[in-house]
Amino acid sequence: MKHARTGAAALGAALSLSFLAACGQPENPAPPAPPAQSAPVHNDVDVMFAQGMVPHHQQALEMSRMALQQAESQQVKDLAARIEAAQAPEIDQLNGWLREWGAQQSEHGGHGGHATGGMMSSDEMAGLGRAKGTEFDQKFLMLMIKHHEGAVTMARTEVEKGRFPDTQQMAREIMISQQSEIDSMRTMLTQH
Repeated sequence: MKHARTGAAALGAALSLSFLAACGQPENPAPPAPPAQSAPVHNDVDVMFAQGMVPHHQQALEMSRMALQQAESQQVKDLAARIEAAQAPEIDQLNGWLREWGAQQSEHGGHGGHATGGMMSSDEMAGLGRAKGTEFDQKFLMLMIKHHEGAVTMARTEVEKGRFPDTQQMAREIMISQQSEIDSMRTMLTQH
């Protein structure tokens, strides 16, 4: 009899707990939320890379558009078309990251009189704009080599010190593609 009372008491307690637990719960409880996926972290180097690379690419596009109009060599025109095709979408991606990070977007400073990071000065851009034919080809190749070298340096800093995986991947791709173009341009210079 003692076991019957203990069993009944245990059953009653279990039913009470079950009832109490059910009172505060919806009939079909929602599944637990998945763990929050944190966005990849970026740092100041990532922001500076994006802010610096946008006007850098914009200037390369400006130079490439000149080449499409003024170059004599089809090789130079083809190179300019490849530069434009590669760098225009990168500008959009870089600006997208800057918006996502709440960082100030770069204005097209292009060639505001300084020649840092391989950027052309206003005088260099004006001189390129006045050149035609083979003179243009030579100037374009020399200036674009310098321009690409600046981009490779900027990209190397991003790879070494940045934190955002996508900007680091873009930087690695820039290092590879622009170094390859530098090598091609050096070869073209010996042919012109």
